Amino acid sequence: MAKKGGRRRFGMVRQLPSKRWQASFIGPNNKRQYAPNTFRTKTDADRWLVGVEADISRGAWLDDKLGRQPFGEYADAYLRDNPDVGDRWEETCRRNMRLHMVELLELPLIAITPPVVRSWYAKALAGKGGKTSIGQSYRFLRAVMNAAKRDRAITNNPCQIPGAGSDKAKERGIASPAQVAEVVEAITPRYRAAVLLAAWCGLRRGEICALRTEDVDLVNGVVWVRKNRVELLESPRKYDKDPKTDAGLRDVAIPPHVLPYLVEHMREWAGKDRFFVGKDGRPMRGNAVYQAFVRARDRVGLAVSFHDLRHTGQTLAASTGATLADLKKRLGHASAAAALRYLHVVEGRDRELASQLSELAARGSAVKLPKTIVVKH
Repeated sequence: MAKKGGRRRFGMVRQLPSKRWQASFIGPNNKRQYAPNTFRTKTDADRWLVGVEADISRGAWLDDKLGRQPFGEYADAYLRDNPDVGDRWEETCRRNMRLHMVELLELPLIAITPPVVRSWYAKALAGKGGKTSIGQSYRFLRAVMNAAKRDRAITNNPCQIPGAGSDKAKERGIASPAQVAEVVEAITPRYRAAVLLAAWCGLRRGEICALRTEDVDLVNGVVWVRKNRVELLESPRKYDKDPKTDAGLRDVAIPPHVLPYLVEHMREWAGKDRFFVGKDGRPMRGNAVYQAFVRARDRVGLAVSFHDLRHTGQTLAASTGATLADLKKRLGHASAAAALRYLHVVEGRDRELASQLSELAARGSAVKLPKTIVVKH
């Protein structure tokens, strides 16, 4: 409202050539907002601004123009402008928008209510789409609507379905050391080192394909993880990128029994710059590694995925007494929760521990016990 004899405290009004009055103000989003309609008198325009100012002061103001924007347009901008969205996740979300979210794309943000979300989600689950992609779609919808709430386009996030879109960590298969050895023998020789780096050093497939020759120190028995190879399904783009977190930058000690295979790989198949290259000399494609692994896996009758090799090695490392901190460093995880997924009791380990306890009891001497007990987390 305008102060008597002074400048207006909030907003601005002006008379248009039509003699009607237009009201506007700078919103909490630092953008000028205009009233949805013009006013017959200046007093009416002032009164509208008073109401807007009150809404802002109690946190109830919404950006009406943004709220009317179609979900598809807003989601597109979210994917394009959000620095936290990686290329793979963007590709996944755009594919899910085409396959599973068509009925939401033209709806204004303010029209996507809890009943609308429940109806869409129920139909999506009843359709032909897989539960994984439907869950991804729901999480994406929830993330976009959270952004819309922060932008003051909507009051509350309409994604309120308990448990919907939850990303539950599934139990992964574990290969025994003997089974890993069988796969190594069955696979095409140029891929043996990839299997061993995944199983015994915990490298991801993208990290394996991104390794430079200089990253593999055969003298000191260390592999330096510095990059991750990104390959998109719907784009020919392939590139190396930095890890998501600083924890991904790590040096991993190579188990002695793996080292001879890496020496052989360096001599026979490594490129000048890349440790893993295809027959054409170009950087090894992740899919080539995966397909070679699948053929070898099926040949020996092993039901695990390539990523399960990473899980296998770290689970076995845990069985030797590795702490959570050890696993976090070796895996390149920033959070304890991620590394905890790999802490499982290997079959037979509990019986081994029981035997060791009996051996301790048989010795009977307190001198055999450590003077301090270290609790490993």
